[in-house]
Amino acid sequence: MKLPVAVQLYSVRDEMEKDFYGTIQKMKDLGYDGVEFAGLFGEEPSKIKDFCAEIGIIPISAHVPYYDMLENPEKVLSDYAEIGCKYVVVPYLTEECRPGTDGFAATVEGIRKIGEAAKALGLQLLYHNHDFEFVTIDGEYALDVLYSTVPADLLKTEIDTCWVNVAGVNPAEYVEKYSGRSPVVHLKDFKKSGDKLGKLYDLIGIDDDAQEEEKEDSFSFMPVGYGVQDIPAILAACENAGAEWVVVEQDSPAKNDTPLNSVKLSREYLKTLNW
Repeated sequence: MKLPVAVQLYSVRDEMEKDFYGTIQKMKDLGYDGVEFAGLFGEEPSKIKDFCAEIGIIPISAHVPYYDMLENPEKVLSDYAEIGCKYVVVPYLTEECRPGTDGFAATVEGIRKIGEAAKALGLQLLYHNHDFEFVTIDGEYALDVLYSTVPADLLKTEIDTCWVNVAGVNPAEYVEKYSGRSPVVHLKDFKKSGDKLGKLYDLIGIDDDAQEEEKEDSFSFMPVGYGVQDIPAILAACENAGAEWVVVEQDSPAKNDTPLNSVKLSREYLKTLNW
């Protein structure tokens, strides 16, 4: 049996803001088995839980800002426990928290603290990487340092395969490296030309000296199966690693496309692979 497929609702965040429940229904209609939240837009956790149960879609996880969880983990995480999420995720680190800064050691300990609070509520904390975690610390990737420092019962992986590739690492091999610790894997595709990554680095707060026209053409997120990623190899690695879910995410649509059509194309492609 193939792994179930969820969608990260950040991919359709504008639609979620306008029509929260209608957009989740559309994800179900497209054939997604689950959803991963990126904000609740003021909706009540109990209502979200009931709605997901009513339409038959599983609320598997949620991306929750690191500082929000760190400031009041019990209060923030209890909402997602009430919804029925199994996982909560550190989605992104702002610059002062990242590897290579004086703040990274405190970040690691902060993640440990959040992991303990999540465990107490019956949740499992995951970490969603970008490419900046692949800087080295004493010869090791910072991401590996994080996972070797915080024990697996408090922190598992949510490997974003796009960012792994951008960092120059083989995504399938990296997923398998964390076999038994990779319950949720992000499927994300992209294409780029030349060495400039323009719009990609804009996303994580790093500006470059590319002109706007160059940025438009240098990098684009793509529907799964429409870019450079070896999706069959990544899916095989997910199975080998014991993953429970794969999650489609597309941070922004390709030129002249829409978010809804992007997630539609991704789901349709995966169906051609019998997923």
